[in-house]
Amino acid sequence: MDYQEFLESKRIVHQSKGLNIPRDELSPLLFPWQGDVTEWGLSKGKAAIFADCGLGKTPMQLEWAKEVHQHTRQDVLVLAPLAVAQQTAREAEKFDIPVNLCRDHQDVKHGINITNYERLDKFNPRYFGGVVLDESSILKSYMGKAKRAILNTFRGMPYKLACTATPSPNDNTELLNHAEFLDVMTSGEALTLWFINDTQKAQNMRLKHHAVNDFWQWVSSWAISFSKPSDLGYPDDDFILPPLNLHEVIIPVDQRDLTGEKLFRDIEMNATAFHHEKRLTTNARAQATAEMARAYNDQVLIWCDTNYEADELRRLIPEAVEVRGSDSIDHKEQAALDFVDGKFRVLISKPSIFGYGLNFQHCHRSIFCGMNYSFEMFYQAVRRLWRFGQAYPVDVHLVLGETEKHILETVKTKQALYKEMKLNMVTAMIANHHKSRQGVKYRMDYTRKEEKGKSWTAVCGDCVEEIRKVPDNSVHFPIFSPPFSNLYIYSDSYRDMGNVKNHKEFFRNFEYLVPELYRITVPGRLCAVHCKNLQRFKSRDGAAGIYDFRGDVIRSMEKFGWQYHSEVCIWTDPVREMQRTKTHGLLYKQLRKDASYSRQGMAEYLVVFRKWPDDYQDPEPVTHTKDDFPLELWQRYASPVWFDIQRTDVLNAAIAREDEDEKHLAPLQLGVIERAIELWTNPGDIVFSPYMGVGSEVYQAVKMGRRGYGIELKDQYWTWAVRYLR
Repeated sequence: MDYQEFLESKRIVHQSKGLNIPRDELSPLLFPWQGDVTEWGLSKGKAAIFADCGLGKTPMQLEWAKEVHQHTRQDVLVLAPLAVAQQTAREAEKFDIPVNLCRDHQDVKHGINITNYERLDKFNPRYFGGVVLDESSILKSYMGKAKRAILNTFRGMPYKLACTATPSPNDNTELLNHAEFLDVMTSGEALTLWFINDTQKAQNMRLKHHAVNDFWQWVSSWAISFSKPSDLGYPDDDFILPPLNLHEVIIPVDQRDLTGEKLFRDIEMNATAFHHEKRLTTNARAQATAEMARAYNDQVLIWCDTNYEADELRRLIPEAVEVRGSDSIDHKEQAALDFVDGKFRVLISKPSIFGYGLNFQHCHRSIFCGMNYSFEMFYQAVRRLWRFGQAYPVDVHLVLGETEKHILETVKTKQALYKEMKLNMVTAMIANHHKSRQGVKYRMDYTRKEEKGKSWTAVCGDCVEEIRKVPDNSVHFPIFSPPFSNLYIYSDSYRDMGNVKNHKEFFRNFEYLVPELYRITVPGRLCAVHCKNLQRFKSRDGAAGIYDFRGDVIRSMEKFGWQYHSEVCIWTDPVREMQRTKTHGLLYKQLRKDASYSRQGMAEYLVVFRKWPDDYQDPEPVTHTKDDFPLELWQRYASPVWFDIQRTDVLNAAIAREDEDEKHLAPLQLGVIERAIELWTNPGDIVFSPYMGVGSEVYQAVKMGRRGYGIELKDQYWTWAVRYLR
């Protein structure tokens, strides 16, 4: 594969392999925008529909499943949360779509079959040609058992549809897991391409700044997200939510210290200790909840967080039906259906049981007998009632002890952030949707520039292409700091070696450069590569640890004739690394908690390679005298570890950063470059850097009486390099 073919292979293209079914052949019972979304999902074959509660995900997914079955003659399996399967079967009757409710594979019939996620292990996936995930937010758990089972069970199935409300905009793993389910790209690959470790938050990945638009364009190539019909250009008409009335009921709490040691007792309300406080207020909260429930004549849905709260509620409201996790699946399903049918007035359960997927919009009164810190559970529980199609204003009562108000304030803060981020996500996806039929990533073109001085040349261009113009055996010392695989990205170009899916693709790219470096280097001379090993993250790489990037650099260079000559370890400050990366392995509290997770800081290396001359060649030596290189200096430079390199001894990289650049330019310290040039070159030699950046290697070469030649892809960096050199 030549270089141009390799660059083309880096493009991210999601090919549609679906069914082209005209809109007028779909059910006339669908709203126009529902029909358009269903047609789009069929055309994709594998797609995700993120539509807010009450916008009709059920009729869209049923119509999708019906068309897949009719055109492929293969059966379709619909997976739904607990008790939702029965509701979906009822909904299918309204659209005259036959749906078979199944408990196990023996119940499967030709056509559309639906069951609960809990029964997935009782079915043979090879029997089906298509699958629908209703409430596909179950994929949110990145390494969860349920998620792994779903991904493995349906991998490679030709037709897939994932449906859920708008996914959490601040939880990127939910989106990436959808992409993996749809066979678009693995979660790890997507994290590598568009995300970077957030140094402000431990174990958190965020979108790279300049990759935001490209990421949403990619997502829009396989998913559509909308909160109301007008997001898709249609009038909202009847799809306007009724008022939501939140009522805070705060219960007084005795905060005196009954031990007599102090006036007030210590109150801990962190995520691990708040249950102690909740137990103290259980009876009072349950009493207030029961009084409100009795005051209503119509149906009431009571949410609780724990079994001890449920026990107290049942004691105070004996006519209520309570559903908890230990109940049988049959009991849970029947209780949900009976509540919808109005067979009893008060239902008590937890958001973790009935908070996802169910349609309880026949009820418009809800009481939370306490809360936890999960905004998602609160949001989902409220949306069981407050959804499009609800005919009445929804009243939600939040019953909390006054010492538990911190929980409510935390949930409110998360809610405000959610609203803002959700609006941004939907806006970005809708804006990019029409551009994303193929999901092309980044750009390929660049404008070549060249500037020269008395003893330097600076080229703006692709180093793999530009190095081919350098004569054979003409460079005396290549020295550079390559992109550390995909650790940092410096531009939005395919040609940027940091824009790669994984380490393997980086070295495929790098190895178009290595033989050219060998070709242009004077026989007998050296080449120095600045590098470091890289951290592996569980969220991105599957397991935490260290990747031997330095070792792969050595193996890659040796592959094309270079001989591993020597190396120096450059000491780095572990305290600074801990402050910058928030790595758990460097934290002192982790050492005290479990030292098996503790590790040393990540050193840097200057790895040196030699191009040995042929036997008949007589290479020019690099010579020194006692005056220009005294013994004391050699003893310091000969040390295998350089402890005295100043980390801030770099050209001012900050001025070359654009607003969308990441917070790292990875400059090679001038002190390292100075020592290498002093050790391994003669005055007047040519020093070469294929990754010039803002010009450090070329600048230092010229300063020390050598000639410099550098190549840089990013125009802004090249411009500053030229300014420094002038």
